[in-house]
Amino acid sequence: MSAYLAVIGECLVDVVHSETSAPKAHVGGSPFNVAVGLARLEHDVVFAGRRGDDDYGRMIARSLRAQGITALLDADASPTSVARATLDPTGQASYEFTLDWTLPSAEELENKFCALARETKPAAAGPEHADSEHAGPERGDPVQAGPLEHLHAGSIGAMLQPGAETVKGVLDRARVVATISYDPNYRPTLVPNREEARRQAEEFIARADVIQASTDDLDLLYPERSHRETMEAWMQLGPALVTVTRGPSGAMGLTRAGFAEQEAFSIEVADTVGAGDSFMAATLSTLRGMHLLGASRREALREISTDQLATVLRTAARAAAINSSRFGAQPPTADELAQALES
Repeated sequence: MSAYLAVIGECLVDVVHSETSAPKAHVGGSPFNVAVGLARLEHDVVFAGRRGDDDYGRMIARSLRAQGITALLDADASPTSVARATLDPTGQASYEFTLDWTLPSAEELENKFCALARETKPAAAGPEHADSEHAGPERGDPVQAGPLEHLHAGSIGAMLQPGAETVKGVLDRARVVATISYDPNYRPTLVPNREEARRQAEEFIARADVIQASTDDLDLLYPERSHRETMEAWMQLGPALVTVTRGPSGAMGLTRAGFAEQEAFSIEVADTVGAGDSFMAATLSTLRGMHLLGASRREALREISTDQLATVLRTAARAAAINSSRFGAQPPTADELAQALES
């Protein structure tokens, strides 16, 4: 059985407002976008995020099936979470949230993950079935789920209580078999207490092997020190790799072996929604291609070279550029990314 990658965190519906178009609703949330990015890069993906038994929740379920992503959790009785995004003239998004982040216990989630090794998951639904709420394995050839190899967490799902504590417990259990990645994607409107947000972020960083953040995250969490100083401080907490995205200035990364930078690729920006999530997905995909994911490869990941780091940054930056060249969170497919890297 092939191993799978998993993402735990929020999925929600983005209602996007701009000065040039009517409001549009689409499925989003940083962890959801990472899951889609990984699926488009041809990985088997399991997504652990709650949704309501309502129109928006069914919209999320259809999106997961259309991408061939296995949903770990069924819909529940609470409303689906909503983010209202406003785009400024440069395409930068600001958000307001209506959220419910309540999860089953860490033990129950662990049992659900383990059960996947004994079940099958449906392949991506074709267009004729993508709108069916109850599309099942008969819709496509069954794909056997294998052991968990890597678990990604972050954003609201790792900050907002009560679910954040559950996510922490899931990571503690998953580390025995899987490597862990984390993206704080800090939202001060949801956790206004900076000291509390720092504490929470650092508890997740100490559990993770791969960290990604943006310069916005670092400026909000640690305004008193430089980006490089924060990267070095985070490395002291235990991860193998810290990457930081810098928007039009590119990205940078730090490992035990050293520091590397990557310029941004020149593109015409449509908007930046989901760009960091595409960067994260491509980072994990590249590390997997280097055989550096999974608990058995944790020490090899800690020894990642600066040349390998440069490859990770270049690939991830190219994925983010493709995403930013089109409207909304639209991560590249494996073919699109491969072609862009060859050009």
